Amino acid sequence: MFIAPYVPSPLPVVQYMLKLADLKAGEVLFDLGAGDGRTVIMAAKTFGARAVGVELREDLAKKALSTIHNNGLANRVTIVNGDMFSVKLNSADVVFLYLTTSANEKIRSKLETELRKGVRIVSHDYEIVGWKPMKVENFCENPKLGYPSHTIYLYEKP
Repeated sequence: MFIAPYVPSPLPVVQYMLKLADLKAGEVLFDLGAGDGRTVIMAAKTFGARAVGVELREDLAKKALSTIHNNGLANRVTIVNGDMFSVKLNSADVVFLYLTTSANEKIRSKLETELRKGVRIVSHDYEIVGWKPMKVENFCENPKLGYPSHTIYLYEKP
C-alpha cells in the first residue's frame, strides 16, 4: 500500500536523526520507506549498525541494493522490496520514519504491537499523533541561511 511520496531526507538530517536516536554499533535499524537506501547505508557505514530498509517501489529498492553492494555492506544491510505493513519489526532497536502524519497514524498500531519496550522511533518532520515524544528538536541544515529547518521527533516505546 502506497502511503507516502518519495522525498529523501538530506544526509545531514539523516546523520542528526541517527545521533538523536543514539544508534549504536550492532543495533538493528529499520527504515520504513527506505527510498534510495541512504539511511540504512549511513546506519551501517557510519554507526556500525545492522539495517533493514523497507521500500515499496522496485526502482528505488534496486537503486538502494546497488549502492549497498558498491559500498560492500551487503552483510549488514538488507533491503526488502515490499509493503512495510508486512515486515516484522520485532528485532528493531531503532525505527526511522520519514512518512507523513497520516502515514504515521496508519503505522502506529503496528509499532505499538510489534516493537519491544525501549525501542527508539525517530521521525522526520511528522509526529505520531497520540504519542508523547521524548524529544522534539529543530535541525537547521544551513544555519547561515536559517533554512531549511527540519523538526525531528524522538519517541521510545513504553
